[in-house]
Amino acid sequence: MNFNLNKSIEILERTPASLYSLLNNVSEDWILNNEGGQSWSVFNIIEHLIHCEKDNWIPRTEIILTKSIVVQFEPYDGVSQIKKSKNKTLTDLLNEFIKVRSISIEKLRDLNFSEEQLLKEAIHPELGIVNLSQLLSTWVVHDLDHLAQISRVMAKQYKNEVGPWIHYLKILKA
Repeated sequence: MNFNLNKSIEILERTPASLYSLLNNVSEDWILNNEGGQSWSVFNIIEHLIHCEKDNWIPRTEIILTKSIVVQFEPYDGVSQIKKSKNKTLTDLLNEFIKVRSISIEKLRDLNFSEEQLLKEAIHPELGIVNLSQLLSTWVVHDLDHLAQISRVMAKQYKNEVGPWIHYLKILKA
């Protein structure tokens, strides 16, 4: 499927409600445990999504659109915000994500990209030349990637409890 803004918004606008439905008011064991080591908990993933929403997708979109020359993005630290929401509940974070995503979707719709604008480029500090269409496509896949990650982190909380059925559960082998 080729990039299409309306189809992208279909996913982007559903992510917060999907996460809220799955995660709001679940036990802390589901949201605070991780996959071991330095891996992220569900709580950490939601922190990350909020941080990306504020400092990555729309700001980089605006950089691409407002510059008349190809510019280099500042490096983006998608990890530094993790574990900085100590006084917040997961419900607080989910509500914040709903709010910031709604603002982002509104901005996306207001920008009303032309085909020419979707081809405008910037330089990513690690990846080299990227265009707006690729950035926006990545935003959608980033959401889907973290939805899968959340499901995997949660599923692994019962990894030992499923017994021999583990053979049929691909999510526990990832």
